[in-house]
Amino acid sequence: MKKSAPTIRDVAAAAQVSTATVSKYINGAQRFSSRVEAAIDAAVVRLGYKSNPMAKSMITGRTDTIGLCLPDIANPHFSCILQGAGKVAAERGYSVLLVDGAHAPDRERRTLEALSRRVDGMIVCSRLGEADMGWMADIGKPLVFLGSLAELPLPTVAGDDHAGGGMLARHLQMLGHRRIAYLGCSASRRDAQRIGGIRACLDAAGLELAVFDADSPSLAEGERLCSSLVLGSRRHDAVICYNDLLALGFMKEVANLGLAIPRDLSVVGFDNIPYGKYTTPALTTVDLQSRHMGATAMDKLLALVRGEPVERCTRIAPRLVLRGSTRHQHPG
Repeated sequence: MKKSAPTIRDVAAAAQVSTATVSKYINGAQRFSSRVEAAIDAAVVRLGYKSNPMAKSMITGRTDTIGLCLPDIANPHFSCILQGAGKVAAERGYSVLLVDGAHAPDRERRTLEALSRRVDGMIVCSRLGEADMGWMADIGKPLVFLGSLAELPLPTVAGDDHAGGGMLARHLQMLGHRRIAYLGCSASRRDAQRIGGIRACLDAAGLELAVFDADSPSLAEGERLCSSLVLGSRRHDAVICYNDLLALGFMKEVANLGLAIPRDLSVVGFDNIPYGKYTTPALTTVDLQSRHMGATAMDKLLALVRGEPVERCTRIAPRLVLRGSTRHQHPG
């Protein structure tokens, strides 16, 4: 016959204390004398007792679980955020519950409200506009938002997309490019910040920016829109893509059209996803430090869970990564 698992009553009997004392000590609700705690520890080890997470949650009100809401886990930028956040959570004894946030506003709200009842706090990245997110401030659990917010009173962790856009535009300008296009994604909250940084730099130099809009920030959209940019009436000598996925899809189609990067045009992106350095040529990009962003958000959220004060907005500086997809533009 299979031996039954030891219970909290067995531990209490072996340590010669009450079950209430064992429960409070194991679940961290109360400290006791060193003699009592040592007796309980010895009984737990001797009996091989394992606490019940559900029971612990009922006693302490904690789940030791953090919710992470991301809009597209297939995008390497978001999977790197997950890796950074997950590493910090594991080191602190927390689990991460991942949910898909790529929903319409009403469905996303229902998803996050349901998630909030199962976790100690949440990290949320949403493509919704602020007008559709006001309810997040009243969700009743500690919450850190990934991205910039102008009005909502939520703690945030964000990359500096405006500065990153300026870096790319300035780099291309210094290489001699004058006919620059932007392949953006207006459906994304971050598009306006990126194009704003690009325009600020080019306007100062008296250069125009041709803007094209993708339906989604994906490989397929970069491939689909490529011919519109390179075979149109205006010949562009450089293309800034909203993210690396668009850039990689675009570069693939450039080769199919019989052109070469960077001989015929330079191409750059955002995010510094791992695949970018393995393409031919390797992709020049802005590193938004996705893993660091995820780790910083998790650190910030766990501080909120502990009741500690945190700064309102944590801004992570971008870094320009120069590779072979850009080169000096020769006059002619």
